[in-house]
Amino acid sequence: MTYRLKLLILTIVTSMIIPIAPSAYADPPSWAPAHGWRKKHDPYYVGYSGKKWGQDYGIIRGECQWETIGTVLGGVVGGTIGSSAGKDGNRAVAIIIGSAIGAVIGNQIGREMDRNDRGCIGHALELSGDHHPVRWTNPDNHLDYELTPLRGFSMNGQKCREYELAVISDDNRHSSTQKACRADDATWKPYQD
Repeated sequence: MTYRLKLLILTIVTSMIIPIAPSAYADPPSWAPAHGWRKKHDPYYVGYSGKKWGQDYGIIRGECQWETIGTVLGGVVGGTIGSSAGKDGNRAVAIIIGSAIGAVIGNQIGREMDRNDRGCIGHALELSGDHHPVRWTNPDNHLDYELTPLRGFSMNGQKCREYELAVISDDNRHSSTQKACRADDATWKPYQD
């Protein structure tokens, strides 16, 4: 055999033995959009307090899905929200409990808030970033709500947030700045100075 033929055979055999190197894929750089990577690989939304949530119910886009939150909360009513909606912190929705919230924005408007509104408030406090408003409409009382987290802080070992809550009825806008702290059971409770 000639030298050229031996070299050709050796090249063919070597190319069949040595595997072709696979393409390597890397995570996108921190400054680049992920183009759906998160939903494919990490199905959770990490909340303000570090808890992972399976759904954002539109909070990230700035619109709370009022009816969907109501479906998730189910038959829970009024003051029983804190004790019934998901034991041991395994809630599907963060909620705010307590009567102080109604007093701050006005008794009549406060009485008009239902569990779905409280779910939107709690989940917005949990998932929305500072200065990113979240809006929703309660079709039962025809009120529009807008919650804007302003800043986070810690108090007595709890994660807390200051926020502005605006309620729009007809052409009237009532708003107030409030504070709430997150309890271990995934509920938010109004904080009073």
